[in-house]
Amino acid sequence: MTKKKGIVTLDGAVKTDEGLSYKGVILEPVVEKCEGCERSVSFEDTQYCPTYAQPARKWATGVCNFATHVRAEVDKTGKVKVNPLKASKRAARGR
Repeated sequence: MTKKKGIVTLDGAVKTDEGLSYKGVILEPVVEKCEGCERSVSFEDTQYCPTYAQPARKWATGVCNFATHVRAEVDKTGKVKVNPLKASKRAARGR
């Protein structure tokens, strides 16, 4: 993987039966959830992720932490978790 002016290329990669072989690592094609990610690279009309070899496994537990097209949701309800023990102590002191 070389980077030329913000563009990542897979120079020296070879297509095999298992997937795309690049520097001894077999890269699997990206999954549907990876569409729109800036990290994916096209090689012979197939998209691959040079950052993680098995993109399906990154999405198995939730959102891929390498995904550039997905942002984490922030809870904006304004509710703050209060420790009940500390709350009772504050109430006893009159705060």
